[in-house]
Amino acid sequence: MVGGASPTQFVPIASLRAADSPRLGGEDFEHIQMLAGVESRLPPILVHRPTMRVIDGMHRLRAAQLRNDESIEVQFFDGPEQEAFVLGVKANITHGRPLSLLDRTTAAERIMVTYPGWSDRAIAAAAGLSARSVANVRRRLTDELDELEEQHARTGRDGRVRPVDSAVGRLRAAEFIAEHPDASLRLIARNAGLSVATARDVRQRLERGESPVQPGRDRRQPGPARDTGQVATSDVIGIEALMHGLKADPSLRLTDGGRRLLRWVLSKVLVPEEWREVSDGLPPHAAYVLSDVARRCAVEWQRVADDLEQRTRNMA
Repeated sequence: MVGGASPTQFVPIASLRAADSPRLGGEDFEHIQMLAGVESRLPPILVHRPTMRVIDGMHRLRAAQLRNDESIEVQFFDGPEQEAFVLGVKANITHGRPLSLLDRTTAAERIMVTYPGWSDRAIAAAAGLSARSVANVRRRLTDELDELEEQHARTGRDGRVRPVDSAVGRLRAAEFIAEHPDASLRLIARNAGLSVATARDVRQRLERGESPVQPGRDRRQPGPARDTGQVATSDVIGIEALMHGLKADPSLRLTDGGRRLLRWVLSKVLVPEEWREVSDGLPPHAAYVLSDVARRCAVEWQRVADDLEQRTRNMA
């Protein structure tokens, strides 16, 4: 029996959710077909009871679905969701279809961010890597986080250095803390695009019942309506922070599909006011065509947003 897990029981397949899997490449359909044809009883799958999400055994679950089974044998794990992921990684390096080196390296990154106090040897044992490999991962992540913490100002295309308004990042940090109250300061900072010191200040403000944004800094508060034609600084910073979070996500940065997605998004994203830098001298006839193109792109981006939001609701 797995530590923290219950005795086995049969549960309806329809009640289960897909795994938070360390397999970046997804499931292997040929392996699923092979399992579906096995006549002997397959081992029970491991499920996180609070979320009903599969921890280990997605190929067995898909095989049962392929056979049109209505139920499957399950062993429940009742611990925290962070521990469930580690348990899933451990399970997939000891039996079944092995994880690739990239799968294990990415899993080690995630474990390291979630449990920064774990030793290299402890993470190596969980992810199926050598301690030296984990040390290299830690060194790289530390360099990236240190670089992020130093981003207190940005240099524009005109060469001028402007201070970064962290109001949007502070609000994102507050949302992340609400969803992950036990998260480390480094993890909060990384997800919100802030320094560790700012993340600490946000957490302390929330603990005191105060706004996460310093007085006078929340530019998202409504004010007198003014049509100035200018975009709020927080909108620009918000997009940059969101894109930084995507580019820092190991599941995107370390996979071919993820890198293709990032290249595509970066080539399509338009930072507010950026277009003014290239629109000077645009002739009237070209402006008319460009305005039509912009409206069509806006409609298409709205469709993308609606589709992704619907997918998120379906997965919830």
